Amino acid sequence: MSTITTASGKSFPRDGLDAEQLFDSATSGGLTYNDFLILPGFIDFPADIVDCSVRVTRNHEIKLPFLSSPMDTVTEADMAIAMALTGGLGVIHYNCTVAEQVAMVKKVKKYENGFISDPVTLAPSATVADVWAIKAKHGFSGVPVTDNGKLGGKLLGIITSRDIQFVKDPASTTLTEVMTPRTQLIVANQGVSLDEANRILQGCKKGKLPIVDKEDRLVALMSLADLLKNKEYPYASKTKGTKQLLAAAAVGTRPDDRVRLAALVEAGLDIVVLDSSQGNSTFQIEMIKHIRETYKGKIDVIAGNVVTMEQAKSLIEAGADALRVGMGSGSICITQEVMAVGRPQGTAVYKVATLAREYGIPVIADGGIQYVGHITKALALGASAVMMGGLIAGTSESPGEYFYHDGKRLKKYRGMGSLDAMDKGDAAGKRYFSEGDKIKVAQGVTGAVLDKGSMYKFVPYLQVGLQHGLQDIGVRSVKAMQDGVRDGSVRFERRSASAQLEGGVHSLYSYEKRLFS
Repeated sequence: MSTITTASGKSFPRDGLDAEQLFDSATSGGLTYNDFLILPGFIDFPADIVDCSVRVTRNHEIKLPFLSSPMDTVTEADMAIAMALTGGLGVIHYNCTVAEQVAMVKKVKKYENGFISDPVTLAPSATVADVWAIKAKHGFSGVPVTDNGKLGGKLLGIITSRDIQFVKDPASTTLTEVMTPRTQLIVANQGVSLDEANRILQGCKKGKLPIVDKEDRLVALMSLADLLKNKEYPYASKTKGTKQLLAAAAVGTRPDDRVRLAALVEAGLDIVVLDSSQGNSTFQIEMIKHIRETYKGKIDVIAGNVVTMEQAKSLIEAGADALRVGMGSGSICITQEVMAVGRPQGTAVYKVATLAREYGIPVIADGGIQYVGHITKALALGASAVMMGGLIAGTSESPGEYFYHDGKRLKKYRGMGSLDAMDKGDAAGKRYFSEGDKIKVAQGVTGAVLDKGSMYKFVPYLQVGLQHGLQDIGVRSVKAMQDGVRDGSVRFERRSASAQLEGGVHSLYSYEKRLFS
């Protein structure tokens, strides 16, 4: 419908612009999220039914279109777990040793399992002190005991926190003396379905359910704690088949990063993000080809960063499973200022998404997300998800300690192109092709962000805000909104500088801005 016709028969052009008109660079130049608004539609449904699920890579879907950035002040294991449990995806940074990054991936993969295929086991000659050491390292003390102390050994019993709680001499007390013996255990036979195993666990009210073969050898384990997590986090992002949390991590594109990647894949990595400020390079194309040839679809590759159709085409045709879009738009990034290279984020997302859609490849809008409304806008422009850094850096799950300044509770937040990040590790240098430079040129800054509380409260706030935004537009899903943008039924309006001021808080002596309760 290109016109509005009244009852008297008079016709008017439709309000607003379609996306192609809005992002005509010849007339509009480059646009950021603040330069436009989405016009409202018709509401005939409640906000809580809006479907926010998206395809984040070629082979993986998530319930909420939220990713955390692979920055060393944003995403380590705790953030990645929180993002996955609440429906998004956390990308673990690589400004650390290979061993440290592998440990973080393992922590994510082991946090919530369906069947635990590689449970920690002990021999009957092990001591209670060994169990306490496992609890200190892994966070649990429910450990099967087998005759040889290994998976595949004959099940002899299980040790739980209840068995060791009052042991006076842990170093000399063997598990044989305190474990719950095999005769008192409820087990399931190899081949049991996940649903049936869940029912057995619920019925027996035990903490662990050993899975055994016909010879009573331990082949897997199931945990009641994981069953409870399934109920508490219904949106959790999980690997198909295993019910483990999805794990994503970043690597560079240099030869030594191939060694790092191999270790991460062995640890259970699902998605790798090739981390570069300018992804259209021979280094990245060769890395994509290496991953395709070596892992043959075992992991998905998010390539980037890109901001033009030409860049996107190169990486898609090399084999990328998703693209990361953005160059210089982050709050702590000064690439556009220092390098004179980049693109306004709104235009970049729209142009790259338009091309990527022809190949069936998702794009991730990375950078410039300051508010919930920016997430809605990025998705409307064709992004499958947004990647957030500064917006979530002040949460309790982000790395670092809180500190106080002028009565405000803050956390440190820095760009991976900052000299501060470059001094810590080589990931920052690789990302900006500067690891061999004698003189370091910063493309980021170091700053601080306000405390935002826990991600377990902040992500639901983002979800509800997004749902209400889509409700106002008159669409019931992210896909419906993007379809509406393509057919012209979802309309846009340019904003003048005065309109942008009008759309924010104004004309008040003072105010308090609370985001959620």
